[in-house]
Amino acid sequence: MYATRMSNSAELFDKRSDFFRGFFERGAPYEVYLESSPQAHQSRWRDFEQKVELSAPQRDLLLSFTRRMNVLVLSGSWCGDCARQGPMLAAIERSCPAMNMHFIDNGENPELADELRIHGASRVPVVVVLSEDFFEVARFGDRTLTAYRRKAKGELGPACDSGIAPPGGTELQGELAEWIDFFERLQLMLRLSPFLRKRHND
Repeated sequence: MYATRMSNSAELFDKRSDFFRGFFERGAPYEVYLESSPQAHQSRWRDFEQKVELSAPQRDLLLSFTRRMNVLVLSGSWCGDCARQGPMLAAIERSCPAMNMHFIDNGENPELADELRIHGASRVPVVVVLSEDFFEVARFGDRTLTAYRRKAKGELGPACDSGIAPPGGTELQGELAEWIDFFERLQLMLRLSPFLRKRHND
C-alpha cells in the first residue's frame, strides 16, 4: 500500500507522524525533564555532564547542520544508561541549532514505550529522529556499540562486570562520537532529500 501511494504521488507521508508529534509535544527539553526527576537521579546525570566534552571539529560539524531535526528521547531518569547518554545527547543539541530535542519518561507513556520496544523489551534510552514534518527518519537504542563492547568484555570474559565502575574517558568519547555519526548520517539524508530540496529551493 505504501509503495503504491508513493508511486502515484510525489507527496511523502508517515501514518505515525501525528503519533510522534503528540509525544514530542508532551515531552520536555533536557533541563526541564531532568529538574522534574528525583534528586538522587539528577546527581548521576550531573556527574556525567562534567565528563562530556565535544571537540572543536565535532562542534563545527553540528553547527553546519541545516535541516530541522526533531529528536524524541524515551528515557528513565533512574536508568544508568540514560544517565550516561542523556548528557551526551544534550551536549549535541546545544551545539546544533537545527536540532530540537525533547525527553519523555517511559513509565508515564506506556503507549510510546510499547511502540519503541527493542527485541520485544521495553528499553531506554531510545532516540527517535523526526523530520520537520515529524516523519520518522530513524530510531536508535538502547546502547551504542562502544557500550555493548564494554558490556560484553565484562560479562562474557573471565570476570563478570559489576556495573559499579563508570566507563573510562576514552569509552565515553567513543559513545559520543557514535551518537554524532548517527545524527550526521540522518542530517545528510534530510539534506539530500529531493522532497526537502524542492521545498527549500536548495
